Amino acid sequence: MSDTPGRITPTGTVLHVIVHGRVQGVGFRWFVRTEARRLGLAGWVRNLPDGTVEMRASGIAQFLSALEQAIQRGPEGASVSQTTAVETPAAESRTDTPYPFIILR
Repeated sequence: MSDTPGRITPTGTVLHVIVHGRVQGVGFRWFVRTEARRLGLAGWVRNLPDGTVEMRASGIAQFLSALEQAIQRGPEGASVSQTTAVETPAAESRTDTPYPFIILR
């Protein structure tokens, strides 16, 4: 897996993206949370005021890759047109949390 913005490798791997398209009002955040928890990832997902969804997850690189593939298709009713990697400063690259993957309001 190559390094891309928003991803710190090899030890503190983070996937931080903005998802564009029809991704609000279609269960997208619940879909992401379910997939992330299934993969054992920590992090969060939230709607943004401009109609996009922001997601930040950390964990094992191969599971982050699987989550990245899942968000490309999304749940039924969603239509993902693009994902944009978010630059994550090294100081904020870890998403270690005492809780599982959550939905932020």
